[in-house]
Amino acid sequence: MLGLLSGLDRKNCWTIAEHRGEVSPDGLQHLLSRAKWDADSVRDDLRDYVVDAFGDPAGILVVDETGDVKKGEHTVGTQRQYTGTAGRIENAQVAVYLTYAAPRGHALIDRALYLPRSWTDDPVRLADAGVPAGVEFATKTALAAKMIGAALDAGVPARFVAGDEVYGNDSKLRSALVDRRVGYVLAVSCDHRTPSPDVPVRADLLADTLPAKSWQTLSAGAGTKGPRYYSWALIRIRPDEPGRHWLLLRRNISTGEMAYYRCYSPRPVPLAALVRVAGQRWKIEESFQTAKGQAGLDEHQVRRWCSWHRWSTLAMLAMAFLAVTTAAEKHRHPTPAGLIPLTINELRRLFDALVAGAVATREHIIHWSTWRRKHQATARECHYHRRSEDLQPQLRL
Repeated sequence: MLGLLSGLDRKNCWTIAEHRGEVSPDGLQHLLSRAKWDADSVRDDLRDYVVDAFGDPAGILVVDETGDVKKGEHTVGTQRQYTGTAGRIENAQVAVYLTYAAPRGHALIDRALYLPRSWTDDPVRLADAGVPAGVEFATKTALAAKMIGAALDAGVPARFVAGDEVYGNDSKLRSALVDRRVGYVLAVSCDHRTPSPDVPVRADLLADTLPAKSWQTLSAGAGTKGPRYYSWALIRIRPDEPGRHWLLLRRNISTGEMAYYRCYSPRPVPLAALVRVAGQRWKIEESFQTAKGQAGLDEHQVRRWCSWHRWSTLAMLAMAFLAVTTAAEKHRHPTPAGLIPLTINELRRLFDALVAGAVATREHIIHWSTWRRKHQATARECHYHRRSEDLQPQLRL
């Protein structure tokens, strides 16, 4: 944990072990692979820790996926697939995450690794990666629904769920939330078919029918440059069903670019409340940025199922510690005039410098330089040997 909270440029078993004064990464690799502990139980403790600090009746569960670009094909879940991290199709590993967002702060509370069919249809590949028996193919929205359900079953106080088009376009996820009487503000695509008295209508075509007086200018929350103002409109749909269902429309004031949301609440709420939830969806992007930039979420060098879940859980816990401690410090010590409020990035730097501290002697540094070079020499020799064996049949020809 101290290594994950450090200022290391790259965080993995090698770099953390050296930073914390270990003579080799063997102990950390044992922790991630063979040691006896339950990552899901620690995940539950993490969720309770975040809720204890940030829990609020107005809390929001935000779901999204993120990907890590990988080399090779042996890392669990890896294949060529689209990842928003790269903005294109890459050889990548993708996982779905859940963030809890409330007025006092936000942090990741759950994770689920996405296994494409190229993995779930290959029992040998699953066994080689240590995937437990019984794990079957599940869509990203199914993984999201399972995590949301687990959080609600655990008593996490959440009034709404937010997510992007991947989740908003899934009718099963929306229906599951309605069955639980949990509100949602989920983005949908422009060609999403919206219920109407006659036939379903595309969301963008329905927006074209609205008069100018239907639009209101409201802020979706504060951004780095101040309030994020957009024009918003709300259309009631499915009036004969329990609760309130709407299509929410957002228009960029400068460019006119449109965005669309399917919304539900078990009871009437004003437009401003739905706009606030829509603006909270970006909290998970902030969570990804913090967990990757400050706690090494994406820097693991592990290939197997168990190791991935353990690393991601510990990185999420490090990120939650930063978020909770930053919020507590800001509450105890109001920001002096002339300074911006304490940030998570700044608190991590202070913690690393004033509390954690690195263990580095001349002998320790030389030992690790020798250890790395010896390990790399062995790896190079094995690589050359395998290539030589692969080339033998061609050379004989």
